[in-house]
Amino acid sequence: MKLPRGIKIGIVAGLCAVMTLAVPVVANPGSADDPLITQSYITSVVMPELEDYVKAEVKKQVSGGVSVTAERFEVISLSAGEKIICENGTELILRMGSATIIATEKGGLADTTAGVDLPNGTQMPSNHLLIVPVADGRGIMAQNDVLVMVKGGYDKQ
Repeated sequence: MKLPRGIKIGIVAGLCAVMTLAVPVVANPGSADDPLITQSYITSVVMPELEDYVKAEVKKQVSGGVSVTAERFEVISLSAGEKIICENGTELILRMGSATIIATEKGGLADTTAGVDLPNGTQMPSNHLLIVPVADGRGIMAQNDVLVMVKGGYDKQ
């Protein structure tokens, strides 16, 4: 049985219409079913995130410590000789034991309670709020068993 030419054209046109309407339902552009990634997305989003991740992992491996960011005060226990090297803006309060300040040539830790800058090797005062102004290796070193409250980024070594 031979179909007339007009019916064949109608069937083909109908199939094309159905396919055109079905494709957007099956896969949305940019979804997991139809991923679309542009070079600008890779350059502006993926690469910076990947670089930050690699830098953080390398920093952990080089320092030998664990990099932590405390969003609120956490009580950290240190044994004699252990250090906390802080990121900029980290806050410290000594609650028990004794520790000394680790500072650089550029300055020490800001003792906001006493209103002074504590230089390298200075005894850390108890119950004073100290703030690390710059992330250049500043922190504290425990002289004996220490409990210190920390808020902000730090590496325990």
